[in-house]
Amino acid sequence: MRDFGKINTTQIYGLWKNLTVCLIAVISTLIFSKILPYYLSPVVALLVASGLYIYIYNERFANSRSCIVPPITILYSIVAYAFLTIILNLMHVWGLFEMPHEFIFFTDPFIPALILNPVSFIVLLITFLQRKKLRPCIDCRSNKSFGGQRGVYGILNYEAHLQMKNFIVLSGLLTLAVWLYYQFSYINTNINSRDSYIFTWLTVIGVFLDEIYFSWRYYNLYLDLKENDELITPDELRDMTAKTYIRFYVVAGDKMYLTDNAVDSNDGKSEVWDTPFFTKQSMNGRLGDDVKSIIKRMTGIYNGELKFFYGRKSPDDNKHSLLRYFYFLDGEAEDYPELDTPGEWVSFDKVKYIYSNQPRKMAELAVYDITRLATIMLTEKIFDENGFRKSGIRSYMPTFNLREVRKSKIDFQDDKWIEISLFNSDTRLYKLKKWWRTRTQKSQR
Repeated sequence: MRDFGKINTTQIYGLWKNLTVCLIAVISTLIFSKILPYYLSPVVALLVASGLYIYIYNERFANSRSCIVPPITILYSIVAYAFLTIILNLMHVWGLFEMPHEFIFFTDPFIPALILNPVSFIVLLITFLQRKKLRPCIDCRSNKSFGGQRGVYGILNYEAHLQMKNFIVLSGLLTLAVWLYYQFSYINTNINSRDSYIFTWLTVIGVFLDEIYFSWRYYNLYLDLKENDELITPDELRDMTAKTYIRFYVVAGDKMYLTDNAVDSNDGKSEVWDTPFFTKQSMNGRLGDDVKSIIKRMTGIYNGELKFFYGRKSPDDNKHSLLRYFYFLDGEAEDYPELDTPGEWVSFDKVKYIYSNQPRKMAELAVYDITRLATIMLTEKIFDENGFRKSGIRSYMPTFNLREVRKSKIDFQDDKWIEISLFNSDTRLYKLKKWWRTRTQKSQR
């Protein structure tokens, strides 16, 4: 299972590249706003934001494995700075209230850092707190994690979050430094060398030191992964033989056959709950009847019902596949005291308890699969296909069992119900947002 958990060198480079692009965007916004006439500051910011948007779009179009949320947060910050600057100046021109000259780009001196730093801090903090609801994060969890198995990919996720935390701390410290100086030490006459250092070069130096630190960090990360054999080059990735990984969940009645001493694929040491029915085939494409013969041989039961759960292809090379199946046995678990593969029958209530209260004692793939199963089953019970609640009782919380899963005609491969679980009538202004989504989707066709 660790084969597709390795990181390739391009992904580490992607982490550094995304960070560097973000820092260059911030410096460019600040420096060019000082070099060019002050009234062009919003134009500079919007041009930088446009370049950043093109970069993000190209990364998404190229299906980059590196997290693009940090560049998105910087994009939001620069756009917010541009529009807030315009709004403040318009309100000043219209006489709604008087603004200090340092905030007006028609006067000298105009100090962009007084607006850029606090706006960046607020936008970055809000975006970080709402990151799980961002579209790129949702796509990453469902499509770029190879069906939940991150393995060492957890490092990429951690580093992306660390970059965002770093941006928050950096912008917060710079905001404190700039505003404390502005309130207690700045003299409103002209910009001297000390003022220029605090209002401009302090931010540039902070960003430059950030770049040095993360460059050093990612170089050491590369060395550590290489030493632990958790790194793979793009050439090695292309030369790897195509493999199909298959997981089976054997079910009888409302019990699932599991083992509590499966090896955690993330560290290769810990023992966790997982299905003992797992196999790897060096092939690509559909396995057909081979799948049923495999699970028959592994269980020793030949009259079970095989039902496809769902599967994913590796987003790195599209060679490797990870498929999940249910194998339903007639009758109850007590009718099958022993199977050919070691394990034990566990009630689904106990599975749900471990999943909810002790998820670290369950294999990551098992947690991900149960999450998908529960999300789809419960969402289908609560909402219709248009995202509206079937019942007017908002406190209605349905349950489900494995017998219902066997009888269900839901296509678990389809992400429709996952999408509805994330965007439904419980969302504020749902009808308006749905109308807007429909309009934008039509315009993109």
